[in-house]
Amino acid sequence: MKNVVLARIDDRLIHGQVITAWIKTIKAQSILIIDEALSNNIMMQRIYKASAPTNIELVIKTPADAVEWLNEDNPKGNDVIILVKTPERLEELVDQGINIKKIILGGMGSNNTRKQFVKNVFANDDEVGCMKRLIDHGVEIVFQLVPDDKPIDLLKIMK
Repeated sequence: MKNVVLARIDDRLIHGQVITAWIKTIKAQSILIIDEALSNNIMMQRIYKASAPTNIELVIKTPADAVEWLNEDNPKGNDVIILVKTPERLEELVDQGINIKKIILGGMGSNNTRKQFVKNVFANDDEVGCMKRLIDHGVEIVFQLVPDDKPIDLLKIMK
């Protein structure tokens, strides 16, 4: 099984904060993006792969394929960062036995179903419920844009 060292919810997926801060701090060798639409868009995959550092393996999978990939042997001992747009993707992984201890909540943009949750994070009731279920499963969730920011425990935000 792959070693997940960071799971991050951020609807931008790969961007400057991920590339310049999180990868350097976490020192993972692989990034797994779980996104149905992106996994079927070859052109966008090329753009994402071009934006990743050359020493990082970038893997883009559907939710179902991600579980299979994460369960494969890890002979090199590679550490993996998981990037998703919504908490539901991570709940699916946890429900299927993938070991995720901590989730970093980055940015989730606004839309007509979401209300502001914290700073630049907007979430609808289903997404908030999903995060609560993940916490109930023993997963720590914190809001933290960059590694230098002090993490804010989501339980404190929800109260």
